[in-house]
Amino acid sequence: MKATLQNIGLFLISGTLLILFWQFWVVWFEVPSYFLPSPEATGEALLYGLSGPYYPHIWATLSATLYGYVLGCGLAIVTGVIVAETPLVEKILTPYIVALQAIPKVALAPLIIVWFGYGLSSKVIMVAMICFFPVFVNVVVGIKATDANLISLFRAFSASRWMMLWHLKLPGAASMIFAGLQVSIVFALIGTIVTEFVASKLGLGVLISSSMTNLNVANMFAIIVLLAVLGIALNEIMRVVHRRVVFWESNRN
Repeated sequence: MKATLQNIGLFLISGTLLILFWQFWVVWFEVPSYFLPSPEATGEALLYGLSGPYYPHIWATLSATLYGYVLGCGLAIVTGVIVAETPLVEKILTPYIVALQAIPKVALAPLIIVWFGYGLSSKVIMVAMICFFPVFVNVVVGIKATDANLISLFRAFSASRWMMLWHLKLPGAASMIFAGLQVSIVFALIGTIVTEFVASKLGLGVLISSSMTNLNVANMFAIIVLLAVLGIALNEIMRVVHRRVVFWESNRN
């Protein structure tokens, strides 16, 4: 609890210093508002947006982020377990998975739009593709890193392959899996915004694009601040879930 309060205090202090430096820079160098708005103008735009106009866009962005995240991470965990446990499948699938990861997702966006159209479906597919690889890699590496002595011990007690996976390999890989999940939740939000730039009618990415067209830089900064807060919140939620699920790590520490 004390460490958490210290982290919050450091975050608030550093944030306050950043805002003061931002205000000083804008005033001292007389930076035009169309280039860099003041913290006051950004705050006013943020408060106005949170009074109502932002909420449909926030919901559109969060829903696509969470749906795509669950889909991509779920497929990654299942595929990772199969690949880690079946050498033949690993040899067949791994080159294709790596090749798909090597393709810039922005390059695939037009094709995804053609297949799934404008709206939620295309955003979910794009986010799922972005989230897949980090979790997949961590699942495979985590399962393969299981202590060989523990595997021999389980075999000595005639444990089945399923029992070894469920009671030994997955718990041992849980920390690495959650590390991938924690990274992917931030990637999911980024993927949603990028997709909304290309193909969407609702979402915070759409608001940024429209603000850019209207040269409403204060609103752009307000949305960026909001996205930063959402990213921090999602990351902290995953950290809490990690501590609750992988509880034996906390006990060990």
